[in-house]
Amino acid sequence: MAGAETGAIAGNGAGTGAGTGAVAGAGAGERERKNTAYWHDLREGLRYIRRHGYVSRMIAVAAAFLFFAAPAALLTPLQAARNFGGDVWRLSAIEIAFSAGMMLGGILMAAWGGFKNRIHTMALSCALFGALTVALGGAPYFWLYLAIMAALGLSMPLWNTPSMVLLQTTVEPAFMGRVFSVFGMASSAMMPLGMVVFGPVADSVSINALLVGTGAVIALLAIPLVGSRTLREAGAGRHELAKSAERPESAERSESSDRPEPADRPEGEADRKSR
Repeated sequence: MAGAETGAIAGNGAGTGAGTGAVAGAGAGERERKNTAYWHDLREGLRYIRRHGYVSRMIAVAAAFLFFAAPAALLTPLQAARNFGGDVWRLSAIEIAFSAGMMLGGILMAAWGGFKNRIHTMALSCALFGALTVALGGAPYFWLYLAIMAALGLSMPLWNTPSMVLLQTTVEPAFMGRVFSVFGMASSAMMPLGMVVFGPVADSVSINALLVGTGAVIALLAIPLVGSRTLREAGAGRHELAKSAERPESAERSESSDRPEPADRPEGEADRKSR
């Protein structure tokens, strides 16, 4: 009896193990298919960006903007502590001033909407952010430093809002997720990369000098924005969306699979055509 029970338990264990192995195999296959689809979509997004110059130019300028904005975004608390003292209320005031400026900038964009050409609004943001970053490097009084910080926050929605709207209104819907994925990866990587570069430099060079130098570079980014005819045309809404030939292969495959098969012709009709 015990042997029978042991055999039954062993048989159940073997069956459970086989079932678990089948489920694990199915899960691994599903993960592999998802990974393959992810890399396929990423390649299609990169291919689309290469074919549309305004997207690649805008992503390049955005990446440079975020890279050189790293000191202004992340090193200002250390700068304030070195220049004005490390009191907690000073550091809190800096964060509050920047956040209040961003909220005011959002209200401004909601009421105004920016220039008719969105690229001009983005260029204005670059010029303002760069000039204000330079001003942060030379502010002699803390109250002036707070005012500049609030204005710096106000300039951010002038960049974020038109850049997002520009992509949403010019990129073909079938590729929008792919393009935003690449744009998001570039945006997420550049500011930490900037800190990898500028963080160690801040130990040997004054943060004031870093802000002056990086602010000047950011202000100069307005030149390629307004100087690019491709970007100006996209910002003015004159850019033509890609045609159906640019649709992703996955969409074409799904459409072909959903297309109904042609019905067989009646025999009488076939006989009449043969006569």
